[in-house]
Amino acid sequence: MKIRRAAERALAEHGWLRSFHTFSFADYHDPEQMGFRTLRVINEDRVQPGQGFGTHAHRDMEIISYVLDGALEHRDSMGTGSIIRPGDVQRMSAGTGVTHSEFNASKTELVHFLQIWILPERRGITPSYEQKTFASTELQSRLRLVASRDGRDGSVTIHQDAAVYATKLGSGQRVRHDASPGRHTWIQVARGVLDVNGTRLEVGDAASADDAGAFELTGVDAAEALVFDLA
Repeated sequence: MKIRRAAERALAEHGWLRSFHTFSFADYHDPEQMGFRTLRVINEDRVQPGQGFGTHAHRDMEIISYVLDGALEHRDSMGTGSIIRPGDVQRMSAGTGVTHSEFNASKTELVHFLQIWILPERRGITPSYEQKTFASTELQSRLRLVASRDGRDGSVTIHQDAAVYATKLGSGQRVRHDASPGRHTWIQVARGVLDVNGTRLEVGDAASADDAGAFELTGVDAAEALVFDLA
């Protein structure tokens, strides 16, 4: 199991945006940190009130937004307009090309979210959008599937052989993820403190492992985490 500490991430300060990059992104380039399998981007973003990402274009990428605090306003060239709040998972398939904007919908509160990019299984997919809400109780002391290739169990659908789970763990609460042979695992701590197979991980830290393995996640201090199961 490899550990990627929060302090090892790149920090981009833009005044209106404070962003930590787990992998190479924008002006941050590290040939040793170009992603993990098909997981290409994990940015931890904090956007100031009334500020945001102006209209810009993407193509051939599965983009997932996972809001931790605040409200994120989304608009895109497909005609979608929505507000994403804690408990919501947004998926946008950029495919052949889409333009969109993301703004902090509040004039007083910070918005804090994880921006996740996953490489699609093929290029040229028709752009699409999906958003689903998962109650906090659905994540408590269990691994709740929030994104998958086939949209099973009420998860959002992504165009890649990948599954994304979310969990919330109080002190002493445990969940277990068993990776099948040939699968690969990335665990990202979004909030609090976790113990993963005996290793303490704090907010922003990540653990990864190639091929099969069992991972026991134990809450140390009100933890929230995402678990990626990748081909």
